[in-house]
Amino acid sequence: MTAERDFIPLQLCVLTVSDSRTLAEDSSGDYLVQALRDAGHQLYDRQLLPDDRYRLRAVVSQWIADRRADGILVTGGTGFTGRDSTPEALLPLLDKEMPGFGELFRALSFEEIGTSTLQSRAFAGLANGTFLFCLPGSTSACRTAWERIVRAQLDARTRPCNLATLRPRLHEPS
Repeated sequence: MTAERDFIPLQLCVLTVSDSRTLAEDSSGDYLVQALRDAGHQLYDRQLLPDDRYRLRAVVSQWIADRRADGILVTGGTGFTGRDSTPEALLPLLDKEMPGFGELFRALSFEEIGTSTLQSRAFAGLANGTFLFCLPGSTSACRTAWERIVRAQLDARTRPCNLATLRPRLHEPS
């Protein structure tokens, strides 16, 4: 018989990518902040930036260089418009991609929005031992990702395995 795992609160950052919103109008970022807190995690930092790949890369690079940040939730900039540049900005920072996240997100999203989900370039991965989840900008998409994927994977009590319990091993030499 194994002992129950304890919850491990993580330090999470939230970044909203938008040319048209302010923090006062950021319902997707607000949702993610409240959801992570409701789950027992702590907000480490929150920012809102325009769709500018170099500014995005600079902020996320600072967070992944800081060992106190366990994970980053990015909302916005994952579509197909000319200004959507989150994947181009942040994929180069990943040490390991998590292709299953984007695949699962799009499968779940298909149930809600049908074939429009093929326009989503949501992705996740690991950068310097920090989890990075990049979600579409809509609050509905953030809710789907958090409630159906991310929350459970950031909870050390999720069986048979989860991302939270991997934290101590993420800096092992290869």
